[in-house]
Amino acid sequence: MCWTRRTLLAVFGVPVVIGVAMSLVDSYRRRGKKPKPFPTTPPTPVEVGEGTVTTYTYGRDLYEDMLAAIGRAERQILFETYIWKGDEVGERFKHALAAAADRGVEVCCIYDGFANLVVSPRFKHFPANVKVLRYPVYAAGLRFFDLRRYGRDHRKILVVDDAEAFVGGYNIGSAYETEWRDTHVRITGPGVADLRRAFADFWNLHRRRRLRSSERPLLVEATSTWEPHLRFHRNVPRLMMFPIRGMYLEAINRASRTIWITQAYFIPDQDFVDALKVAAARGVDVRVLVPLKSNHIVADWLSRGYFSQLLEAGVRIFRFKDAMVHAKTATVDGTWSTVGTANIDRLSLQGNYEINVEVIDRDLAGHLEQVYRVDESNSIELTRGEWEARDLHRRFTEMVLRPLRPFL
Repeated sequence: MCWTRRTLLAVFGVPVVIGVAMSLVDSYRRRGKKPKPFPTTPPTPVEVGEGTVTTYTYGRDLYEDMLAAIGRAERQILFETYIWKGDEVGERFKHALAAAADRGVEVCCIYDGFANLVVSPRFKHFPANVKVLRYPVYAAGLRFFDLRRYGRDHRKILVVDDAEAFVGGYNIGSAYETEWRDTHVRITGPGVADLRRAFADFWNLHRRRRLRSSERPLLVEATSTWEPHLRFHRNVPRLMMFPIRGMYLEAINRASRTIWITQAYFIPDQDFVDALKVAAARGVDVRVLVPLKSNHIVADWLSRGYFSQLLEAGVRIFRFKDAMVHAKTATVDGTWSTVGTANIDRLSLQGNYEINVEVIDRDLAGHLEQVYRVDESNSIELTRGEWEARDLHRRFTEMVLRPLRPFL
């Protein structure tokens, strides 16, 4: 048993210590540094079925339209976010939601407790007429070994009445307004009802069973109209439902021409990597765009551990420079696309509460391909020769951190 403990400590303990040290050093180096401007694509509405899908690639554009939608609300606002900073942008959203509640709109908010531990407690106090569900830092209670209760609420949703809804990668905060490159969409038409139901299902699953009005079940009407061009996939750890990974793999396996993926944290499992390699082998143009340097240095190093086999298979890798790209999007064959909250890593695909919209529409896929080309213009392509020439200490770091892959 002694040797077993020492082996486990060496295999998992050493990578954790190195990872923590790398994160601390990287955080120190980043102090006071500001990202450089990056190219963006203006919000562009595309007709999809009986509604529209508008794509946002710049936080300021998105926030202006989200706040305008909150200002137009007449009956109900459903607002859910992972990170909600207590800064200027966070206050603007809080005041807008409170003002809507004051004029008689039902306002329901959800935020993740763990993601906002560093946010001032004063910011987290809301008026009594705003219903708030704080997803707890620790949700397992006495069920310590129930893995279904450890996922974080990583979703970002805004639904206003039955008229419009927003979903995507943007959190709420001043840095995300101008310094991060992310992707969000605004949806009108029958798809709004699906996002309302997604919010209500989470609320009802996690609300406290008390009689206070802020914690009563949230009842929404089922839509009588189906939108065949849009499907919403929800990862629900409590119910052991993780359809987003399957959505990606099905699209990749069906691809015949192109697979263009943008990811903030690209740490796939081996089956996912193999699907991309097989697609490239049959002549598909497979491209993966990731940050040159993300806000999580350990995630960067774990992602690089897959570069060798991807490059060898013919997958092209682009690294977005000078700013953090946080988008979670993909297009396939100029027909299929997805935008959402899920990263291609274990935490998102097999751990957290996530939501992605899948769209079958050539016009939207074509627009997202344009967005990809703009991002590609601000990226550096990693060549196979450059990667194989990396120095020894980089190879060593990749090897040492490899045991952390299943946990991130």
